[in-house]
Amino acid sequence: MQNEILLVAEAVSSEKGLPKEAIFEAIEQALATATKKRYQESSNIEVLIDPQTGEYETFRLWEVVSKEDFEDEGFQVIQNETNNEIGSSVREKVDNVEFGRIAAQAAKQVIVQKVREAERAQVVEKYRNVLGELVNGTVKKVTREFLIIDLGEGAEAILSRTELIPGEVFRIGDRLRAVLQEEERENRGPQLALSRKCPEMVAELFKLEVPEISEQVIEIKAVARDPGSRTKIAVKTNDNRIDPVGACVGMRGSRVQAVSNELGNERLDIVIWDDDPAQLLINSMGPVEITSIVLDEVRGSMDVAVTQDTLAQAIGKSGQNVRLSSQITGWKLNVIDQAAAEEKSQEQTESISSILVKNLDVDDDLAQTLISNGYSSLESISSAPLESLSTIEGFDDDISNLLINRAKEVLITMAMEVSTDDGESGDLMSVEGMEMTLALELSQKGINDREELAEQSIEELTSIIDISDDDAGDLIMRARAHWFED
Repeated sequence: MQNEILLVAEAVSSEKGLPKEAIFEAIEQALATATKKRYQESSNIEVLIDPQTGEYETFRLWEVVSKEDFEDEGFQVIQNETNNEIGSSVREKVDNVEFGRIAAQAAKQVIVQKVREAERAQVVEKYRNVLGELVNGTVKKVTREFLIIDLGEGAEAILSRTELIPGEVFRIGDRLRAVLQEEERENRGPQLALSRKCPEMVAELFKLEVPEISEQVIEIKAVARDPGSRTKIAVKTNDNRIDPVGACVGMRGSRVQAVSNELGNERLDIVIWDDDPAQLLINSMGPVEITSIVLDEVRGSMDVAVTQDTLAQAIGKSGQNVRLSSQITGWKLNVIDQAAAEEKSQEQTESISSILVKNLDVDDDLAQTLISNGYSSLESISSAPLESLSTIEGFDDDISNLLINRAKEVLITMAMEVSTDDGESGDLMSVEGMEMTLALELSQKGINDREELAEQSIEELTSIIDISDDDAGDLIMRARAHWFED
């Protein structure tokens, strides 16, 4: 009996070129499946084969749980019925089923499945060093959901229809190029997959057409793609004598046209990479006339002001241009026309000025002077070095010291108001996740307790503090949480 298992493992291993461990695992699973049929209730069975002798042992396992968590006696045992810790396993040795008496079809199915999984794993391992690169293949089979692509030497890959460029049609026998990837399919292990709509597809095609890229004279720094429609690719040269855009375009556009033809005439924008995100955005936006860019490094966003004439071009059809530029830069973009930007800036300045006038007991001119010199909040004034504030024209040490102290006193008072000592549940700090800096900012804008925050709309909140729509919505819902507790 034991020799029979060893003979099966030896024969299948030799025939399929698979490790014996995979065959033993398949036989263990087949034996466990046969053992489970002994029990009317569900059961957890484990079979362990000695690879040297072919002998095996069978165990039934239960998970140790508390009485409250007990749900299935077939898989679980209550802790007070054993000395084991919760989460551990109780193992009981049971009689083996004979290998020769296993239902042949069940055993065969398990072994065949395991063999196929092991074969796929071997193929994936063989191709692992070229994952992410461009490969050639021939369409072997076409279904409604995917295409089977023959890569040669017995290797196959799946090309899902969702990974095709919109409008593409392939038939059996057609040759194609795609980027090789690894896909983990549920209960089937790893297998090779292909994609023609991923950004890497564009980069790999340029590597083929532009020798300077494969020689690393030119680097592809970022790719943003709307498959079948438009792609932006940012490139950088490591040799100042070479124009990276010109090299990628080629003589009379031959190189870029070859890539575009492979992608179904997809439009390709090649731009110069720049480490400065603002300059990179300008390069990416192309001929759009940008009048100002305001960066918010905390939120990773940019407010981009453009002329009214180029606003539609900056946004692009269905927001395509701004979306691709956002992917290239890695920043969230808020594109507005110049007039709206100036109006927004003026509103912000007036709002800040009124806060300084109210809390520091200064006139509007002095508040405007502070703002123009970069002191646009009570926090920035309270933490300003005396010598730095004193360098402002018209200020001396006495005025600077007075302003710093007033700002500190106001912030302390506000901090006491937003977080009361008597444990009231209505203050701003009672909102889950609320930080003191945000609470102080809200207080300065007239929102002094949880109820006032809860009554705000997203539009109202984003108009008075610098916060995204998503973050504003989340903050408001957290402030309203107590409304739904009952």
